[in-house]
Amino acid sequence: MQSIKEKLNTKEENKKRKKGYLAISYSNRHLFDNEIECLKKLFSENNIELLVFVDKYNFRPEQEKEMMKTAFMEIDNSDLLVAELTTKSIGVGIEIGYAYAKHKPVFYLRKKESEYSTTASGCSSYIVEYRNELDLKESMEKLLKLKLGE
Repeated sequence: MQSIKEKLNTKEENKKRKKGYLAISYSNRHLFDNEIECLKKLFSENNIELLVFVDKYNFRPEQEKEMMKTAFMEIDNSDLLVAELTTKSIGVGIEIGYAYAKHKPVFYLRKKESEYSTTASGCSSYIVEYRNELDLKESMEKLLKLKLGE
């Protein structure tokens, strides 16, 4: 059982903890299990809670307005957006544009051999092209240190 002091400390730590929003195509999510787990671990180590929207929420096709309202609310409550766009996605593009309009830092991720999105890069603060999970971890680690050091 936690003491009152421990509970207060936990609340203070949670207030200080940053939040990240990971945008990824629902239909391609399963192709990026390793990358997402790597990012979640890395962000946690840097005191950032990473929300993977497609993992947390599940909407029926007729709930499209509720889905977008929820996505925008979660982006509003986040400090940054990470977009995995190895495979292009209209939904992820909308999330990037919304975060950009709200002046949130946007990290555009894609595997090196994938098609480059000029639209996504035009709204991104950082672009990460990676070969594999280790490459992604190293690149994001450097950027997070740079971003958190500001």
